[in-house]
Amino acid sequence: MSGGLPGGPSGGTGAVRRLVRVASLAGALGLWQLLTAFDVELWLRFEQFPTVVEVASAFADRVGTEAYWQDLGHSLRRIAVGFLLAAVLGVAAGTAVARSRWAADLLGPLVEVVRPVPAIALVPVAILLLPTNEQGIVFITCAAALFPVLVSTRHAVRALSPVWEEAVLTMGGGRGRVLFSVVLPGALPGIFGGLSVGIGVSWICVISAEMISGEYGVGYRTWQDYTVVDYPGVFVGMATIGALGWLTSTAVESLGRRVTAWLPRPADRLPAGPARVAAAPAPAVAPRSPAVRATAPEKEPVR
Repeated sequence: MSGGLPGGPSGGTGAVRRLVRVASLAGALGLWQLLTAFDVELWLRFEQFPTVVEVASAFADRVGTEAYWQDLGHSLRRIAVGFLLAAVLGVAAGTAVARSRWAADLLGPLVEVVRPVPAIALVPVAILLLPTNEQGIVFITCAAALFPVLVSTRHAVRALSPVWEEAVLTMGGGRGRVLFSVVLPGALPGIFGGLSVGIGVSWICVISAEMISGEYGVGYRTWQDYTVVDYPGVFVGMATIGALGWLTSTAVESLGRRVTAWLPRPADRLPAGPARVAAAPAPAVAPRSPAVRATAPEKEPVR
């Protein structure tokens, strides 16, 4: 019923929002084309920038080459391996730190010391420790995504209400049942928040690592184009990186929505005024779920 309302999230409003998004991108591209075509110089200098048409022509040429798809495959493989490792390690370590005093005492100081170090600064460490550049790039990608996932998981687990855990224990459930029936399902929104941040940081670091020590990949090719003063090629690389980052981030967020589809969702936003009063359903008591978080401050690990 809300889809037919002027302020509903679907129907005409959804089409208008999509139109605004397309217009925003088209407007930015149009402004770029004008500034570069007329060599505008108002503090910012656009005379050396390639035009949108030049970048589009270079992109069309690159897409038809085998090297472009090889670079794409190398970067995606590095992201997939590094990000999956970070997801598994980050969720496991974050849960352990939040649930166990021993883990918090052993891992907590290490996490807080290493976390502020930029992942790209670990390039010398990767070169010294790992035998190949490929493994080093995957290591840097994993390190980049690890800490956002770990910290988000730790906060999400600590913020869970203890009522659900106590209920499972009262009914005879063990620690494993509590972990897989209460802790992990309840922390899923926070975990996927960390994963969404982590995938973006992973792309930043994998491209930087490819520029420094890679042999293939989108970052390596973009840097090579810069060294030979192929500026349209540089912008092709930048556009490719942006598209890949957007697609992978969207995939992670979409997976998060599917996995947490059982969670209660906020009611559709309705316009203020009589329409909202007339359309708003009568209040009802929603079934509670383990994912409902306590409003009290985060609890310290108890085990």
